[in-house]
Amino acid sequence: MQHVTVNFDSGTLLVDGDAKSLEPILPYLVFDKRVNCYRAEAYQYAPIILSLHRNKTPYTDNAKQFTPLALKLHSQFTPREHQAKALKAWLACKGQGVVVMPTGSGKSFLAMLAITHIQRTTLIVVPTIDLMHQWASQLEKFFKCKIGMLGGGSHDICDVTVSTYDSAVIHMEFIGNKFGFIIYDECHHLPSEMNKVAAAMCVAPYRLGLTATLERDDGGEQELFRLVGKLSYTIHIDELEGHILAPYHTKQIILPLHEDEADEYTATRKIYTDFLRAHGISFNNKDDWSKFIILCATRPNGRDVLKAFHRQKQIAQCGRSKFEKTWEIIRSHQGERIIIFTADNETAYKLGRQFFLPVITHQTKGSERKEFLDKFRKGEYSILVTSKVLNEGVDVPEASVGIIVSGSGSIREHVQRLGRILRAQDGKRAVLYELISDGTSEMNISKRRRNHRAYTSKYSKWSNR
Repeated sequence: MQHVTVNFDSGTLLVDGDAKSLEPILPYLVFDKRVNCYRAEAYQYAPIILSLHRNKTPYTDNAKQFTPLALKLHSQFTPREHQAKALKAWLACKGQGVVVMPTGSGKSFLAMLAITHIQRTTLIVVPTIDLMHQWASQLEKFFKCKIGMLGGGSHDICDVTVSTYDSAVIHMEFIGNKFGFIIYDECHHLPSEMNKVAAAMCVAPYRLGLTATLERDDGGEQELFRLVGKLSYTIHIDELEGHILAPYHTKQIILPLHEDEADEYTATRKIYTDFLRAHGISFNNKDDWSKFIILCATRPNGRDVLKAFHRQKQIAQCGRSKFEKTWEIIRSHQGERIIIFTADNETAYKLGRQFFLPVITHQTKGSERKEFLDKFRKGEYSILVTSKVLNEGVDVPEASVGIIVSGSGSIREHVQRLGRILRAQDGKRAVLYELISDGTSEMNISKRRRNHRAYTSKYSKWSNR
């Protein structure tokens, strides 16, 4: 029996050997005529090496460049029960899998525990530059060593490195064999067509996906499990409420449109829905949105229909009753830290102008965003308005009140927004207000996004005032 040779090549594995030697690993291989050799996806490295080892097939592993570490966790924290259970469950899955834990329940500390246990060069992949810096700061504090960063102008590879998803995708063909452990924070982002390259092109045999909200509208969870490992552990908001997370309740407030807004909503909604019926569009098919846009671009009345669509949506999302109720809620929670969420930048800036409030959107410069968040944490600002930027990944434990002026039908988005106000503090009791325009499409949108156990607790309340 000849030797099998495994090499890392531009984010893939090149595997060479005779037919008999390769037989145990053929399910992972595809013959590449260009190089007259077999090729495999890099993430299949672990099962390929294990199969060769189990079958006592001689092999030379030129692929891996990751090394053992000797990290010490400098922390006085004792893992909480749910963190210890999560680590144990993940290790029972051979160090590959996804852990679902609510925002504020210690996902990053769980990652530190896992890094300490695995002791291999580690890459942590995160969705934003802000999170990259946040993770790097925490890792440096807990491990007392230099932490590399890849993204936002940084290109510093160390034994423990934090990268954005965007930078990981770009550089993984060059660094995909340098890490034995890879952690995907907010791993619900991973199954996208671009981001999953960050998993497929990495050889790391140990993989951990972390998220508070696994749900995806496109069913991409299965792709996540394929690339990272199966669901290892789940714990929900209501299971941690009152001891790990702040006690909370939610209030859905249904508000009537003003008479002129209601008339305009009905008129513009009719233009839009008549067009849908005339062309057999129900949005039950994933291609219906593309069909709608194409028809709007090609039909004589298409531009008017598209304007009507946007206008009826705008009226429902930011009617005057919502602004009036928002101000009423702000006044009733004086002295508390409040985050106001909107579905779009335009509404966020409109609220900011009307009530003289700081606004954070994707258009906000990084330095200004940091300044606003720092002042919010210190109490210099008691209110922040945001579109979607603060949905995930931002640590603001001082926030205790959330006001959803508008949003999508996404369950994940709704749970993320609740998570922003649940970090426990002494005496804190959180409340999330959801403002809904009565008689509009928002009624169904709200019903869809509330389809989660976090909104069926004994603290959830409904209101029509």
